[in-house]
Amino acid sequence: MKEWLAHALIPEWPAPVRVSALMTTRLGGVSSGRYSSLNLGTHVGDAPANVAANRALVTADLPAEPVWLEQVHGTAVIDAASVVGTVPQADAAVTFHPRTVCTVMTADCLPVLFARMDGSAVGAAHAGWRGLHGGVLEATVSRLGPADQIVAWLGPAIGPTAFEVGDEVRDAFVANDMAAAEAFLPGVAEGKWWADIYLLAKQRLAAIGVTQVYGGNWCTVGDPDRFFSYRRDKTTGRMAALIWLEA
Repeated sequence: MKEWLAHALIPEWPAPVRVSALMTTRLGGVSSGRYSSLNLGTHVGDAPANVAANRALVTADLPAEPVWLEQVHGTAVIDAASVVGTVPQADAAVTFHPRTVCTVMTADCLPVLFARMDGSAVGAAHAGWRGLHGGVLEATVSRLGPADQIVAWLGPAIGPTAFEVGDEVRDAFVANDMAAAEAFLPGVAEGKWWADIYLLAKQRLAAIGVTQVYGGNWCTVGDPDRFFSYRRDKTTGRMAALIWLEA
């Protein structure tokens, strides 16, 4: 087995048999230094040749080239099968077509994978706190079909003991839903809070009827051997969450 694939995370969730999904780690590539070693981001300062080689390593074990996005912490969702020769500006992708690989990249933000239980569609969303608050998960689910027919997987993200935010972040979520207060614990300094992005995502999904939610047990900041983390290192690589339908 390829080294990168041996280290990849495979979601443990009750998705249909024709759904394939995985999450890369930082292991198994050719990049060095702060980008060691499977950096898939072209925008973080790594040598372009190394990124290209890393992407080639991953693509060789997929049914097609991943549909890469220019992520902007927004809520736009694209149909991955319609992308031809461009890198769309969006933070989520869905597809109803086999062998189309929906992809989001992260290094602390929350990657969320979705699958319809009838095996007809899949999607991937990039949810930093801005996108999460703005509704990127809701926008993705709305493109996939009835929420009660969707299963979701929360990939590696910054954990609740590492994600310190200010009053403005807590206030934004609580203004939308008072229950969000449960996801914030007081920080060391006044006006600072420890935020649980996994709980916030689960709350948002439950509110629209997605109750089958799995994963969400990692902390990218606290596991430097496996995961890239922008909050921890600033200059670092990117991992990818990938999902597709088999033919």
